[in-house]
Parts: sequence; C-alpha cells; structure tokens
Amino acid sequence: MIWLDANLPTILNGLALAAVLFLIAVGLSLVFGTMDVLNLAHGAVSLIGAYIGVAVLGGQSSNGLFLAAVLAAAALGLLVGLLLAVLTSSLHNHLRQALLTLGVALVAGDLLQEVFGADVKSVPPPAALAGTVGVLGSPYPVYRLAMVGVGILVAVVLYLVMERTRAGAIVRATVADRGMVEAIGIRTRLVLGGVFGAGTALAAVGGLVAAPVLGAQPGLDDMILLLALVIVVIGGLGSLRGAAVGALLVGQVQTLGVALLDDFASFLLFAAMAAVLLLRPAGLLPAKTGAHA
Repeated sequence: MIWLDANLPTILNGLALAAVLFLIAVGLSLVFGTMDVLNLAHGAVSLIGAYIGVAVLGGQSSNGLFLAAVLAAAALGLLVGLLLAVLTSSLHNHLRQALLTLGVALVAGDLLQEVFGADVKSVPPPAALAGTVGVLGSPYPVYRLAMVGVGILVAVVLYLVMERTRAGAIVRATVADRGMVEAIGIRTRLVLGGVFGAGTALAAVGGLVAAPVLGAQPGLDDMILLLALVIVVIGGLGSLRGAAVGALLVGQVQTLGVALLDDFASFLLFAAMAAVLLLRPAGLLPAKTGAHA
C-alpha cells in the first residue's frame, strides 16, 4: 500500500498514456489486420491531429473550440486515410507500402515544421477539464482521468460496432472471404477504404487528445508510431482486445520505467516485446481468422 500510494500518480499517468495509445494503435492494427497494409504514416496523422489543436484552440482553454478541433481532426484524418487507401490499393508488397507511407510521413512532418516551427507547442485542455480532483487523497488532473474515460468509451464502441452491427459483420466477412462478399453485390474496396479512413481518423483524434499532455512538436510522430507498432506486435494484428492489452502494458512500462528506472526504460519496453514474441509469436490476443475482437 505504501508503494501504491507513492506511485499512484505514475500509474494513473500510465493509464492515461495507454488510453491515447490505444486510440492510435487500434487503427493501425485494424488497417494492417484487415487490409494487410503497413501504414508508416500513422504517427504523422496523429501529429497532424495535435497541430490541429494548436491551430484551432490558439492557446485558449475552450470547451467549444476543443470540440471543434476534435471534429476537424476526425474529418481530416478520415480524408488522409481515404487518400492513403487509394495510394496503397495497388501495392501488395509490404516494403513498397512502407516506403510510400514513410515518404508521406516525411513530407507531412516537414510541412508541419514549416508551418508551425520546430519548438514545442502547447495545447490547453477544455475549460471543463482543466482542474484537479482528489484520488485517494492526492490531487490529480481531471483531464488525464478524462483521457482514460475516452479510451474506455472508444474501446466499447468499437467492440459493439465490430461485433454487434451489420457494418462490422461486413468487415469481418470481407476479411474472411472477399470474393464471396463481392459476389453478393457489396463493394469491398469501399468497405476496406472505410476501415482505413476510420483508423486514421482515430489516430488524428488520439493525437489531439494527447496534445494537452504531450504537446505538439517535430519528432513526436516517430515516437508515437514506434509505441503503436510495439502495441500491435504485443497485442496481435487486427485484435481490439489485443490493442487494449498491449496499450495497457506499454503505458505502464513506459511511465513506471521512466519514473523508477529511467536509464533502463527503453530496454524494459523492448524486453517486454521480445518476451511476448518468444512466448506468443502472434501476440497476446491475436484476432481469430476473419474476426476482430
């Protein structure tokens, strides 16, 4: 209990980080799992979301402006995803996909740096979530608790959509037998493009949600992409539950590692990934064939 009291803020920080990493990584996982596309521009899309917060909020702590920024990030992320789906539709080689999307990421990163500069930009949280609240007697930022709530809400909504709706059934059927789905008159290219667009929209929103904590700066996209890839490897491709478990693991290892063993934090993260690969090469909770839960 003494250890828990001393490290409670760090554990909560890990949960908040896990929540936004889940928003970003789950899109990467679903796109790779359903379309077999390695999208290395995913981190750049999340950075775009963070800079949308910089541009829309302009340093103001406003509920309305923050909501507008979320909608703008989702819309722009969706458009970028649809564009990437078109660009990669004829590429069935992972190396070519990686080179193309990496090129898009580099161009996007340079454009963002040209427009916003190389210094760290701060994004204020919405006014309603700007204070602190007591958690077991310790003050803790309300916004970070809200981040955890957003992550849980998105996970539940995605699960319900993928497992309890006709749209989710069509996506699962497209992955299992694309030819059969096309035979009944459904345009699978639109289905897969929608998955790609939804995944990148989540990445952009995740970048915006993380911005009040992580800020917006060049190089943040590389760190986010690396963590998202680690989550996908640990959790398993195309798995919502795997992405959630992987994000929780990475969030805690990252925050507790930095707080308790700063010199070994990076080693601990990749050691955890290596251990999972040795014991479960497909990830902790890989998706079943044709499923995504």
